[in-house]
Amino acid sequence: MKISMACDHGAYQYKNEIKEMLQKEGHEIIDCGCNGPESVDYPDYAKAAATLVANGEVDKGIVLCGTGIGISIAANKVKGIRCALCTDVTMAKLTREHNDANMLSMGQRTTGIETCKDIVHAFLNTPFSEGERHIKRIQKITEIESE
Repeated sequence: MKISMACDHGAYQYKNEIKEMLQKEGHEIIDCGCNGPESVDYPDYAKAAATLVANGEVDKGIVLCGTGIGISIAANKVKGIRCALCTDVTMAKLTREHNDANMLSMGQRTTGIETCKDIVHAFLNTPFSEGERHIKRIQKITEIESE
């Protein structure tokens, strides 16, 4: 799978650990930064990773910041993105099954690294349910983007 990844300075360590894990598993990672612990503005990096997902250049995206909140908000501003902030495996599975989320957000200050790795695996390995009610709801989300 081809995956875009981005973070701010608050999650630089986790991004690198998760990136290394995914590469060892055979995934192709497009690293959109940041590239060090110096303070940066997360919207810049969220936009870069989300744009690759929205344009179909990658299959999924993963973004991280201190809490996962700010970077998920920024990613969701890109048309076509459904970025879910997940703090456990159940959330990751359900956002894929019900929302067909195409991006995952997590926080280094709020969730342990091993839990984040489990969340990533659940997110990447859970298919969309194709349920009629879920398709209808996603269409409504798309309509909101067009207004």
